[in-house]
Amino acid sequence: MHTIWKGAISFGLVNVPVRMFSATEDKDISMKMVHQACGTSISYARMCKHCETEVPWEEIVKGYEYEPGHYVLFEKEELDALGETNKEIRILDFVDLKDIDPIYYQKTYYLGPGDTGLNAYNLLMAALRDTNKIGIANVSIRSKSSLAAIRIIEGCLVMETMFYPDEIRPVRQVPNLPEAAQVNDKELTMAKMLIEQLSGPFEPEKYTDAYREKLMAAIDAKIAGQEVKVAPEAPKTNVVDLMAALQASLESMRGGPAAGPRETVAVEAPATAAAKLGRKRRAPAQAAASGEEGAVPKPDAPAAPAGRPRSRRAKSPVT
Repeated sequence: MHTIWKGAISFGLVNVPVRMFSATEDKDISMKMVHQACGTSISYARMCKHCETEVPWEEIVKGYEYEPGHYVLFEKEELDALGETNKEIRILDFVDLKDIDPIYYQKTYYLGPGDTGLNAYNLLMAALRDTNKIGIANVSIRSKSSLAAIRIIEGCLVMETMFYPDEIRPVRQVPNLPEAAQVNDKELTMAKMLIEQLSGPFEPEKYTDAYREKLMAAIDAKIAGQEVKVAPEAPKTNVVDLMAALQASLESMRGGPAAGPRETVAVEAPATAAAKLGRKRRAPAQAAASGEEGAVPKPDAPAAPAGRPRSRRAKSPVT
């Protein structure tokens, strides 16, 4: 791993030298803008709208537009002077992990021990583990101050950068939220039973990025000179009887009678987590495979087998 930051965690008068590494990596497949006529990639020029000329980097500064067409300008040195220059992750408080809503989390970093201070590193880990607490800290990375949480994952200190409270939009801004939840008791009972049927331990390795796999297979097929065809999506229909949908879902979990061929409802695959794909070539048919749509009958439809989408287990670990 590449070290992206060196500094120390401090709490009270204790200093713990650490090195920072990115704990995640972007697995999105990068695409470039290409001129279709000749197959050449498109370049972007830094053009001044007023002078109508390309501007070199040394003539570019940052500016804040306080009203249309009017800017206050800042040199790089001015912005650097405003930011924190110390290399310190300063813990302000210790709190329970359950008290923090996941909406606050941004990006995860591993914190390895520095060249010195291994005893202090182990001490902080043991103290966090025994008290079941996490540290809330301030940190400055690339001159930008951020809130952060310090916790433990598999014997390693981890830092999660966090949004500040004023960066979280209030839920009340979401349109059309119901004032009071009113549900049918029987439907609620069926929904709870369905949740119980689908409940289990979190196993991140079984969730894969189906779109990325299909895109990589399509790329491989084009490289090999094959014609790439995409099957049209089946039309989606709405289930009017919610109880029938819940009942059919439960029966499919138990292996009992389920949907007939008369009407189906589209079931989307669960949210996927990134899995290591590498550059291994996959057969297009294999990589394009995804969850089938589960069938749900009308209340008067005859019974027939139905299934639900099952996630493929990724062979490579999730990072």
